[in-house]
Amino acid sequence: MTGGRYRHLFSPLRVGPITVANRVVFSAHLTNYAVDGLPSEQHAAYYAARAAGGVGLVITEEHSTHPTDWPYEKLIHGFQRDVIPGYRRITEAVHAHGVPIVAQLNHNGGQSSGMYSRLPVWAPSPVPDPMFREVPKEVDHAEIAEIVAGYARVAGHCAEGGFDGVELQCSHSSIVRGFLSPATNRRTDRYGGSLENRARILLEIIDAVRAAIGTERALGVRLCGDELIEGGTTIDEAVEVARMVEATGQVDYINTSIGVATSTLYMIEASMAIPPGYALFIANAIRRAVRLPVVGVGRIKDPVQAERALAEGHCDLVGVVRGQIADPDFMAKARAGYATEIRTCLSCNQECVGRMGLNRWLGCIENPRTGHEAVPLPPPGPRPKRVLVVGGGPAGLQAASTAARRGHQVTLFERAATTGGQVAVAASVPGRAEFLDLVRNLLAECRRHGVDIRTGTEVTAARLREEAPDEVVLATGARPQPPHWAGGLDRVVDVRDVLEGRAAPSGGVLVVDDLGFHQATSVAELLADRGCRVRVSTSGMVVGQDLGVTLDLEMFTVRARNKGIRQTTDEVVLSATAEATGGGVVLQVLTHTTGAMAEVRADWVVCAVHQEPEDELWHALKGAPFPVHRAGDCLTPRRAHAAVIEGDRVGAAL
Repeated sequence: MTGGRYRHLFSPLRVGPITVANRVVFSAHLTNYAVDGLPSEQHAAYYAARAAGGVGLVITEEHSTHPTDWPYEKLIHGFQRDVIPGYRRITEAVHAHGVPIVAQLNHNGGQSSGMYSRLPVWAPSPVPDPMFREVPKEVDHAEIAEIVAGYARVAGHCAEGGFDGVELQCSHSSIVRGFLSPATNRRTDRYGGSLENRARILLEIIDAVRAAIGTERALGVRLCGDELIEGGTTIDEAVEVARMVEATGQVDYINTSIGVATSTLYMIEASMAIPPGYALFIANAIRRAVRLPVVGVGRIKDPVQAERALAEGHCDLVGVVRGQIADPDFMAKARAGYATEIRTCLSCNQECVGRMGLNRWLGCIENPRTGHEAVPLPPPGPRPKRVLVVGGGPAGLQAASTAARRGHQVTLFERAATTGGQVAVAASVPGRAEFLDLVRNLLAECRRHGVDIRTGTEVTAARLREEAPDEVVLATGARPQPPHWAGGLDRVVDVRDVLEGRAAPSGGVLVVDDLGFHQATSVAELLADRGCRVRVSTSGMVVGQDLGVTLDLEMFTVRARNKGIRQTTDEVVLSATAEATGGGVVLQVLTHTTGAMAEVRADWVVCAVHQEPEDELWHALKGAPFPVHRAGDCLTPRRAHAAVIEGDRVGAAL
């Protein structure tokens, strides 16, 4: 298998003074695992798990090179010497699996905030970032020298800490990117104007860092190939910078990136709306211009895609981040010929990118162990148990998989003809099919661990009592409930009524978005594709406001405009009555910011509103002679990540 289908993927490669066993890189990404600016045990366990899973090279998240750079709370302050013991814990944990590890160095520059540091933000020019909206201080020559020295200082700390090299982030969020980009560098001195001048600080940093780490450690540079902003860096200039970097004779590889981590962040950590391999054109262009190994990136989520990127000559190494967040054994499974067992990333961004945006540590909607690698699992019980799970959605499948993996005899009942629950419904709309991988992956794990899955089977409390199991897990989900204002009208329906085929709205449709997530936007697009005239109304400031956290909002907004979907905000529906003639619905709507009332007519109203738990079995089993547990929406309706986490928690505790 390794010599055939993945011939390129599993070939070793010399990268400066180090050799990687295969071509997959666990590229740098934020984790929020730092504690008081220091690396943590959580870091060490997290990176070690991917090393144990067979990745060729680990590149850590960024290490700040200067006290003026503190854009988010849980940043590693690499400029402090007390980081070195934490560095050693990380490198020793990764080296125990024979994998090299490189530290990324960075100063975020104008893409930062003084909220934590209480210091002015530094940048090449006083151009405020659109996200942080702080006017940065234009650095003078003495401060530029201080920046360069800061990179060298942290590189020295990394060398003491046992890292095999360092990578300079000059890509999506970096003061170096700020100097390179004509959009943010408006200087007229020797650090501004021509590309040679704008690249001067990068070349000075390369010299200083190489002097700090010596020749026995690798030095990489990560470049942005296209900022996707007006007046920003494009691929032609990125290629020229790559040539300059190579010409120094001091750099061992070039990594690539696309977008700017504020204005065009949705293109850096792309959702499932963006096709896999979308950024490989950057690596391809740079690879054709230099002889150094080049790392390609761009939502590559399985070994086949990675092998193709290498075979087609786009890159020499492939960055796979979210794919290995979801499954740390990504490479081990591919090498062993079990690629179909990889827990493939959904690109949903809910628990990785989304949690980071909420200042929480990184996790994964599919993998409950992500971020918990340092926490030992509870010991198995004294004997295997006979466990019955009711419900084949994500909570039930995860509970069954975890319980079976821990040695229990598990039977899962699902009343529908197929498993999946609401995840299958959510994945049925155009552009969301990859979300169904959550169910496919869990179902495959259940089958591997011997779960007896019985679909098309409705179970009652009486049957469960007759079965006399050791434990019962209820994961029966939730059902739609009409909003208080619906008035029992046939043409006021739930999103699930539309997606599950019980209602077929036509004409003018008002979609009411009370949830702020994919429910309203997905059904709006589906109905627009069917020819309906669609307006989405929300009481929030933005339709689908939580899509901003998962980086789906920008692309939805573009698609909505192209499909003629109108959006109105700050509206609250108070009542609905049947239209006297025509069969439509008349709504009384309050604009809560002004107190204005309006009467709105629609042929149909589709509601994305809160559901209610399906908890009848829970109540019917009170007093049962066996323990009964709940997981997911039957406890209280939430999103899929809560179902997976609770299913795993219940399954591990049996």
